[in-house]
Formats: sequence, C-alpha cells, structure tokens
Amino acid sequence: MENKGIEAYNDIIELPHHVSDKHPQMSLDKRAAQFAPFAALTGFEAAISETERIWEQMVENEILHENPDGDF
Repeated sequence: MENKGIEAYNDIIELPHHVSDKHPQMSLDKRAAQFAPFAALTGFEAAISETERIWEQMVENEILHENPDGDF
C-alpha cells in the first residue's frame, strides 16, 4: 500500500464537521473518560503482588534452611 499523505483526503478535508440529529453530543468529561487509563483485569496487580510475596518468602526460607547461620 502506498502512502499518499494528506492529498488522499483533499475531497473531504474542507467539509464541515458532521453533527448528528439522532445522538446528542457527548460531554467533554465523558469523552475524556474514554481515554483515561483503566484496570482491565480488576485485582490482577494484587494477585501478582501476592505471588511475588509468596515466592520471595519461599526463596528466603530455602536460603535460611540451606544456610541456617546466615553464611552466604
């Protein structure tokens, strides 16, 4: 596909902005909310943090079990 740039839109670039007769215009707050960050997987970060905590504890316990005097 060839990149033609803005010239490809010369036929529509000067047309007036369309305003729907059927749908009311969305408020700026609602439009901004569409682009705001969100947590798609609710609780995912907490699950990852808990898994990390468990693994760190397991590693620490294993190291202490292998070296009870703390000599590393």
